[in-house]
Amino acid sequence: MAEPRFAVVAEGLRKRYGDPGKNGTEALAGLDLHVPAGTVHGLLGPNGAGKTTAVRVLATLARPDGGTARVAGHDVLREAAEVRTRIGLVGQHAAVDELLSGRQNVVMFGRLYHLGAKEARRRADELLWRFRLTDAAAKPAGEYSGGMRRRLDLAASMILAPPVLFLDEPTTGLDPRGRNEVWDAIRTLVGGGTTVLLTTQYLEEADRLADGISVIDHGRVIAEGTPDALKARLGGDRIEVVLDDPASLTAAAEIVGRVASGEVDVDAEALRVGAPVTGRATALTETVRALDDAALRVADIGLRRPTLDEVFLHLTDTDEQEVRS
Repeated sequence: MAEPRFAVVAEGLRKRYGDPGKNGTEALAGLDLHVPAGTVHGLLGPNGAGKTTAVRVLATLARPDGGTARVAGHDVLREAAEVRTRIGLVGQHAAVDELLSGRQNVVMFGRLYHLGAKEARRRADELLWRFRLTDAAAKPAGEYSGGMRRRLDLAASMILAPPVLFLDEPTTGLDPRGRNEVWDAIRTLVGGGTTVLLTTQYLEEADRLADGISVIDHGRVIAEGTPDALKARLGGDRIEVVLDDPASLTAAAEIVGRVASGEVDVDAEALRVGAPVTGRATALTETVRALDDAALRVADIGLRRPTLDEVFLHLTDTDEQEVRS
């Protein structure tokens, strides 16, 4: 049987908590999701958007109230047992036993998954090497750094080499070094063919890791695409000028307005003028020359693309307005 093109497919997923007649919460309101095999797919959304509920349904930890979902080619309701043998799950909090060594933790997970003692030890050694934990394998997990504990979590979740891995905000609370360690581990997994569905509130994390992104709010997808495609929705490149003198803001806004392809924004507090532009080099050169001719003192000037943070805020704010209306 050929491997499915999409490792995760959800169509019209619905999930409600509480009594519908007594202000129950609709966590999923018709969620559609298609995750190509062998990719990292980011699931972004504000708190309460439905990210964790979606992962719980896809991992067979919660039953949907409507819609369908298939993971690794198997239906999450009719073939739940098959799905569980093909997934790994790393939640928001470390699941390791801090009194056991790193190696003992991974071996324990192997035994829980019914591997023989010899095979569990072999897989533990293989995974500890893969996640760069061999030197710390004999140390209690309680002595590990945050990033090392999360890598140990990843190692334990991969004990059966599942083709699909769900990561629910795996780097929450980690410092930048710890996040980078986990990111490297995720890239290694995907390089080996694993499909990763990643929920995160760190927009940089999704930008750095994800091949595709679905932005969800109020339990449904409100936008999806590659990180670059989502950024392009805000109009592409922007020119930004930071000034030394507040009195120069009006004149600078007029100059930027000549090259702008959209509305000029003026931030008086930051002494910044910005606007979307087309023709990167031409726009920058023309603006620099005009500012110089006007003798305006400039602290900084440059071209930049929208960030995923800006896309996220724009999309979720727009969706909130549509819901209120």
